[in-house]
Amino acid sequence: MVDLSVNIHQLTMKNPVTTASGTFGYGLEFSDFIDLNALGGFIVKGTTLKHREGNLYPRMAETPSGMLNAVGLQNKGVDYFIEHIYPKIKHYDTHIWVNVSGSTVEEYVEIAEKLKDLDKISAIEVNISCPNVKEGGMAFGTTCPGVKSVVAAVRKVYPKTMIVKLSPNVTNIVEMAKTAEDEGADSLSLINTLLGMAIDAKTRKPVLSTVTGGLSGPAVKPVALRMVWQVSKAVKVPVIGIGGIMNATDAIEFLLAGASAVQVGTANFIDPQVTVKIINGIEQYLIENNFKSVKDIIGALEV
Repeated sequence: MVDLSVNIHQLTMKNPVTTASGTFGYGLEFSDFIDLNALGGFIVKGTTLKHREGNLYPRMAETPSGMLNAVGLQNKGVDYFIEHIYPKIKHYDTHIWVNVSGSTVEEYVEIAEKLKDLDKISAIEVNISCPNVKEGGMAFGTTCPGVKSVVAAVRKVYPKTMIVKLSPNVTNIVEMAKTAEDEGADSLSLINTLLGMAIDAKTRKPVLSTVTGGLSGPAVKPVALRMVWQVSKAVKVPVIGIGGIMNATDAIEFLLAGASAVQVGTANFIDPQVTVKIINGIEQYLIENNFKSVKDIIGALEV
């Protein structure tokens, strides 16, 4: 028997496999396909202060080895989540984290305050890739002052585990990671989607209504691995790896690069049972390679 448990800050997870926000709904949507209790945890879709309809269609496009999305954080708001969704998911015996998104620092703070008293929400994941509407629409996560403003403010009001999700659309990911750590992040998850676009040559128009969107899937994995490796060497807090994980081997690569856990995203759309297959595959790898614990391979890359 191998030990699959990992630690993220004060939280002990039964295994390192979680789901990426926006690809797993509220978890309930996948309950017919897998036992949610088998996961290390699952992350609730991006939650905003108020109801959001998201962007106009078309807002998804398939691209070579990946997909673009510009859904625009469509959700019914944090109060709806607390009143209607939370009661339906709180019985699951796994970690449930809520991805928090805002267009102002004040919005992030207000959402965090509303979520802090929910017993079964053991952490929030702060999505700093959102545009800052007060500062011309540039994403908070693309500058050190932007990162600092959100992370420091949320830290003041949120006493539990705070994971900060980093944007890859930056020149130096390590600077952003260190800023988040310095301002009180308990863990860092990366990467969020890479900014991309698709063009329809026949109509000579963009495929997405928003022109640009977030690229995810296998196409981003080399970038994600590189960033996870750089960040995990530079910070002391645990790192959660995200980006193009389609199978157990992909997940193991992120663990070797220094991630303490992983999030599976785009793959859920292709195979709703992929998370459980990845957990089993990691266990098999550990047995075949004579490792007693998954912790033995975290950061074990030989450079």
